[in-house]
Amino acid sequence: MIKKVIRWFAFKTGKFKSIYIKFCNPSGSEYAEFEKKWGCFYSIGLNCTFWPYTNITNPEYTKLGNNVMLTACTILGHDGSIAVLNEAYGKKLDKVGKVDIKDNVFIGHGAIILPDVTIGPNAIVAAGAVVNKNVAEGSIVGGVPAKEIGKVEDLVQRLEEQTKLLPWAELINNREGAFDSKLEPALKKMRVKSFFGGEEKNLRK
Repeated sequence: MIKKVIRWFAFKTGKFKSIYIKFCNPSGSEYAEFEKKWGCFYSIGLNCTFWPYTNITNPEYTKLGNNVMLTACTILGHDGSIAVLNEAYGKKLDKVGKVDIKDNVFIGHGAIILPDVTIGPNAIVAAGAVVNKNVAEGSIVGGVPAKEIGKVEDLVQRLEEQTKLLPWAELINNREGAFDSKLEPALKKMRVKSFFGGEEKNLRK
């Protein structure tokens, strides 16, 4: 009951954000909706997902399209070295840039997106990548600095063939959306049995 009140108040007023995060532990989709309403992003599209621990230094320079998922990544809108250089050399320099993430983009764990970069649409940034230039439509990039390592269309085709061979393929075909709470317990048990040859007694539901 208390969580519901805190969540309602946070969405209604935008206040006590830290309390909302601590006690409500919002899902990625819920938190994205909160930021869409009360954050200072340039814009956030439909069906976006990211969590409070995602590091976005300048949301006002950040644009998210539809169906974007950000994991524990960092999105930078400015170059922090400028303040040091201005002090050291007596200059008045500036270096900022937008980050424009188009529709249907996934950014992996630990990736860093530098200022003045456009990603996608239909692109994947691999975990740990450092993206310092635009990512073309339909590309998969990885590495430091990030380079193209594949095409999303090829990945989808390969995953489709692999999924057909999984012991739990029928459950995947029958579930509603990307996550189905009704099928998840059975799905986990089948996966664990396949991975380890038995069922995990303490498997969380």
